[in-house]
Amino acid sequence: MGKLIYSMITSLDGYAEAAEGDLGTGAEDQEVHTYIGDLFRPVGTYLYGRRMYETMVYWETAHTEPGLPPHILEYARDWQAAEKIVYSTTLESVSSTRTRIERTFDPEAVRALKAASDHDLTVDGPNLAAQAIAAGLVDEYHLFITTSVVGGGKRFFPDGVRLDLELVGQRAFASGLIHAHYRPRQVQGSRVG
Repeated sequence: MGKLIYSMITSLDGYAEAAEGDLGTGAEDQEVHTYIGDLFRPVGTYLYGRRMYETMVYWETAHTEPGLPPHILEYARDWQAAEKIVYSTTLESVSSTRTRIERTFDPEAVRALKAASDHDLTVDGPNLAAQAIAAGLVDEYHLFITTSVVGGGKRFFPDGVRLDLELVGQRAFASGLIHAHYRPRQVQGSRVG
């Protein structure tokens, strides 16, 4: 059975997308990018909303750019090898292999996908992740926290959902970025999440 992982870069004040500008620095360096590549290499399926897919589809052809360092090429190969499901009511077609479009996010279909998977899955983007969190589907949270406070935007965690999490790992990088890895706490024999 695969785990469903939610991971995003987030500002120090908890925003996965800034209302204005970017989330700050810290994720661009080789140390961080290599760490992220190693951490998510076992992922077999990415669940994307349209906007996140349109950002990540760069990796379909990244390997064709001359002079890219080995850690970038390795990430591109890993991304290309994984399955991708894009949840969108407006996207007409996809431009990457191993990719399909679903018109609605069906929690039971995702639950079945997790149960049948030999590899982990990720849900990427705060809007899609909010649906997975509300349905109790997320098994792990990976926050990559920048050193910036952006004051508004789309929150990493959705409003209106209570989660009790336990910290299972952390790492600070020279750039100032912090990786915090959480799992839902077990409550009376059932999972909260």
